[in-house]
Amino acid sequence: MRLNKFISETGVCSRRQADQWIEAGRVRVNGVIATLGTQVLDGDEVRVDGRVVGAKSSAVYLALNKPVGITCTTERHVAGNIIDFVNHPQRIFPIGRLDKDSEGLILLTNHGDIVNEILRVENRHEKEYAVTVDRPFPDRFLADMARGVFLRELGVTTLPCTLTRSGARSFRIVLTQGLNRQIRRMCETCGYRVQRLQRLRIVNIRLGNLASGRWRDLSEAELRGLLPARFGQGGTLR
Repeated sequence: MRLNKFISETGVCSRRQADQWIEAGRVRVNGVIATLGTQVLDGDEVRVDGRVVGAKSSAVYLALNKPVGITCTTERHVAGNIIDFVNHPQRIFPIGRLDKDSEGLILLTNHGDIVNEILRVENRHEKEYAVTVDRPFPDRFLADMARGVFLRELGVTTLPCTLTRSGARSFRIVLTQGLNRQIRRMCETCGYRVQRLQRLRIVNIRLGNLASGRWRDLSEAELRGLLPARFGQGGTLR
């Protein structure tokens, strides 16, 4: 395992910070000053500023019902950041984003290797949302959204998606991509403004009855359905 990854997975810092420590000569492996790219084997002793870096932290996977007003950033100086809000004892970070003005399901982990796998567009992982807009809409609106909408600000047409009406002003939508503020932009392009947006599901993980502002650990069954096949249940690369 690369040294920067080993250090970050103990929870003491990020990979970027670990690289800075290594470049500064603050890290030793088996008594030898380490360099960028140093590999760590089982049984190796890693020290930062003379202190032994502990064993890797166990993999953490959380489901949070994010309230409106919480920002999905690891920057601790940002008021209302998701890391301080969750206040988990291990160093974690969100998998993807959910707008500050949106609410609902978001996943957090301390295992960086799986994040890109879960977010990779070509994997077509489904995300389901409940949306309420500012006025009643005809069925044609749902059909237009489902076919794909050209978003002028991003210069891209959204992928086809699935929509079902749930009320005169509300619908559910299942996306397989995650463009910036995608649903809001799609609705605005079609002449509607989102009043409420709640994420209900990510792949096989459902929000269910998890109360707003609360989080829970993912179950083993949920992890089996979420993690790529080349990862074990604990999130370790096979």
